[in-house]
Amino acid sequence: MTHVEIEITAELVRGLLRDQHPDLADRPVRLGARGWDNQLWRIGDDLAVRLPWATQSADELLRKEHTWVPGLAPSLPLPVPIPQRLGEPSARYPRTWIVTTWVPGAPADRAPITRAPESAAALAGFLTALHQAAPEQAPAGRGRGGPLAGYSEGFAEQLAHATELGLVPDPDAVRAVWEDAAAAPDWSGPALWLHGDLHPANVLTADGAICGVVDFGDLFAGDPACDLAAAWILLPDGAAGHFHGAYQPTPDAATLRRARGWAVLRALSGILIADAGVHGRPGGKPTWGPPAHAAMRRLIAAHR
Repeated sequence: MTHVEIEITAELVRGLLRDQHPDLADRPVRLGARGWDNQLWRIGDDLAVRLPWATQSADELLRKEHTWVPGLAPSLPLPVPIPQRLGEPSARYPRTWIVTTWVPGAPADRAPITRAPESAAALAGFLTALHQAAPEQAPAGRGRGGPLAGYSEGFAEQLAHATELGLVPDPDAVRAVWEDAAAAPDWSGPALWLHGDLHPANVLTADGAICGVVDFGDLFAGDPACDLAAAWILLPDGAAGHFHGAYQPTPDAATLRRARGWAVLRALSGILIADAGVHGRPGGKPTWGPPAHAAMRRLIAAHR
């Protein structure tokens, strides 16, 4: 990712609101979170502003959310941030930004899921509702969603790097999970709506249970296996079976194999991003490490 950080302050947010959405300008403004693509600033108790700050691609992703999420959100059983207003680039701030509803909760990389059966059912219900046939004009995936075999080179590079750093105790076991997944039959059904980025920082918890899903910037249409990887990435040990029993239609064996492949890719990425954070490198997030390592352990056990 190309990081082009922009300094964002409460004063900047207030100025943008005064310029383009003056009816919101008198609300209290405070920082909510700094994400990978965007910063999140709360305005009052029920709304938030999302502004790109670190990646070139974020503007396009925010426009995509503004276009598609309002139509999908009413059918979803978990709270999601619903775009309310669009902010256009200006002299004050040269990038697109949006105003969304605020979803309370703590990200699961900081407040892990502990109520396994309840969260498995909640996640399965959410994905069952989301995974509906998408229209032809639905967006394509951003570097994800195609046949797994096309990602083998990237997987090999990530695994070699993680192994070199001593972050993967059993690279042969990880490779076995991947090879089985990449050999599974491709998805032959219709392209379904997918969240596309279900990792612990994009799922919110309260009292140990899932209470919301955020960041639909990678929303796209494709193979549901990409999202079904969340059973191993998000849920505690032993909960994947509860999830697969609740999700409808019940995933077939090939879909579960591909899902494990997507989960391995996400776990490897999380392990490397966490290591970067531990060593103070840009873009690193140390809190991504524990859930990524736990996911890798679960995946190896499931394959065996």
